[in-house]
Amino acid sequence: MSTEPGTSPAPAPTPGQPHSPAHGSRIHGCLLGGALGDSLGYAVEFDSISAIRARFGPAGLQDFSALDAGSPFSDDTQMTLYTADGLLEALEWANDGVAADINACLWLAYLRWLGTQGVAVPASAPFQPPRWIDAQDVLKSRRSPGNACLSGLATGEMGTVKRPVNPDSKGCGTVMRSAPFGLIPHLEAETVYKLSADAASLTHGHPAARQSAGVFSLLIHALSSGHGLREAAESALGQLLGGILRKGENPDPEVVARLEAALRLAGDLPGGDVLSPEGLVGELGEGWVAEEALAVALYAVLATAPGTGTGAGTADAGAAEADPAQAHFRAAIAVAVNHSGDSDSTASIAGNILGAFYGERCLPADWLAALQAPEVIRGMASKLAAVTGS
Repeated sequence: MSTEPGTSPAPAPTPGQPHSPAHGSRIHGCLLGGALGDSLGYAVEFDSISAIRARFGPAGLQDFSALDAGSPFSDDTQMTLYTADGLLEALEWANDGVAADINACLWLAYLRWLGTQGVAVPASAPFQPPRWIDAQDVLKSRRSPGNACLSGLATGEMGTVKRPVNPDSKGCGTVMRSAPFGLIPHLEAETVYKLSADAASLTHGHPAARQSAGVFSLLIHALSSGHGLREAAESALGQLLGGILRKGENPDPEVVARLEAALRLAGDLPGGDVLSPEGLVGELGEGWVAEEALAVALYAVLATAPGTGTGAGTADAGAAEADPAQAHFRAAIAVAVNHSGDSDSTASIAGNILGAFYGERCLPADWLAALQAPEVIRGMASKLAAVTGS
């Protein structure tokens, strides 16, 4: 992939730099950051930008303080946590010296999530005893789950890349749940991509759905390894273009076009300006499909990064945010939320990215105080950190 003038990849941070947190902090930051973006975006998920402005003012929804009744997290966070639990089970087996089919563990985890949505688990599906996550009542609410996720799992068939369920589906239900694949340390990039793409195929069959999920997981993996934001994004896309795919499959042109546009646009506007919500949708899409959701989130993160002139100025960061990481988080989530489209998924992905990069330090305390059931998210993050030695 060619590098745009003036946007050379940033060098990887060295230990001791402010944005080189411990891996356990990255895990917590990624899961909590995704939940924060998801929760704020869920309040306006099905609203047009005109409706958002009419309700919250010209700047749109900027902060949880504007939501009198708060906002719960959606299926995006639910499925992300069940992805983490599927990986957790496979790692637990491995630590006990027992080989496990990782994708089967993920499928069984997603089937247990399906049961929380009021959908009968197919009789043909294997039974699995409940795990810690299944006892968390907050995860048993139905929060506008994606149709393909429900229908793909309800078939009782374990979809694969070669034998997919929902062969034409490329909704964002794959990418929004795939951050945990990038949080497992010491894996090769090819393994991260394969795990993510295989899991995406459990519910969505279109190449764009699994490729977007795989690239997102590679991005999280690179950030968790200490790379800079733009460097990690360019690396993930470069690996897609450079042959990380299965033999015989080409990069989906829409995935490539949307992600290249996000990278280009994030460096294009002078003075640190960001695209208007209308311009964002016009250039990158509404986020209902996988490649659009990833592109919008990636643009929001890169266009508001410190040094672009946005940061605290784009969001209601209060009077001079003490930590620029928190100002960046607020600004990026505001861009990812305020548009006519899938606001919770685009903001959830943006929150995952920033949490993996900065660790917990980027998460505003007042936002965390408004988050639904943070102890459940922290509980899963702690379990994943413990089993990976983080």
